[in-house]
Amino acid sequence: MKLYYWQKELPFQYPFTISKGRTKTHQPTLIVALQLGDFVGFGEAPSITYYNISIEDMVTDIEKMRPQIEKFALTEPERYWHYLHHLIPHNPFLVSALDMACWDLFGHIKGKLLYQIWDTKWENTPKTDYTIGLDTINVMVKKMKAKPWPIYKIKLGSEDDIETIRALRKHSSSTFRIDANAGWTLEEAMHKIPILKDLGVELIEQPLAKDNWDEMKILYYHSVLPIIADESCVSEHDVEKCVEHFHGVNIKLTKCSGITPAIRMIAKAKELNMKVMMGCMNESSIGSAAIANFLPQLDYVDMDGPLLQTIDLANGLNYNLGEVTISGRKGLGIVPTFLN
Repeated sequence: MKLYYWQKELPFQYPFTISKGRTKTHQPTLIVALQLGDFVGFGEAPSITYYNISIEDMVTDIEKMRPQIEKFALTEPERYWHYLHHLIPHNPFLVSALDMACWDLFGHIKGKLLYQIWDTKWENTPKTDYTIGLDTINVMVKKMKAKPWPIYKIKLGSEDDIETIRALRKHSSSTFRIDANAGWTLEEAMHKIPILKDLGVELIEQPLAKDNWDEMKILYYHSVLPIIADESCVSEHDVEKCVEHFHGVNIKLTKCSGITPAIRMIAKAKELNMKVMMGCMNESSIGSAAIANFLPQLDYVDMDGPLLQTIDLANGLNYNLGEVTISGRKGLGIVPTFLN
């Protein structure tokens, strides 16, 4: 195989803020491609400061490991992921991008979309939410009114959380989901969650610190809303740890190291009777298309990266008031446009 890569900056329509004051105006992302004969597959991994892996780190590993990355004789993507997992164990983001590119390449060789390769049918697919980043109440209301949508994921984590949701609820009857990004204490969560339920909130994502397992267990048994793990569920080894601490898990391809482990994580979560959400890390339509192929297997999805940004890198992924469809017919189902 032949490896190519590109570094990109995806500008946000609005500055993107989550709890603890973390704000960014652009999403750095790495695009990779694997070519085998006439077939090419693409993958993507955004850089997330919280996980301490930069685009520069990924590029350094690519150049260091390029001969080994390219020499693999592709038979099936799962074997390539295991090879990469041992080759680059310290960089799951890069492994994820290469695993995604391999699956895309494999789908083009087979002439099928990934969800077809996985023997799933395009039915009962959940709608994606649209994220309202943390800001002043007036600005958050303005953002929501500018984007009519059936489901909103609302970032919270301030003293004004309840006032914020009350203000937003005055302007929308849509479903609300709350992402606290580990910004609450147990006491805050116990106080806020019943009020949020009365305000029509569907679920709460990662209310407490990622390693606060003791208090998460207390909250799990007392919460009147489903609690979904995000920062507490990074790799496939974390799924079982979330039992009786969370009602479901949010799987993100980049942080779990790719499509291949995500398949196993979904199977394990369902075996444990947990809800399955898949979330984005502000990928373009390339990475978001990988999420889309999982839609028939999910209970909830957060894949609004392309909707939050002012440019995109591919065609083929379509959004219509939360409904997501794929217009391509092979692999991820997208056609990159950044090469034009």
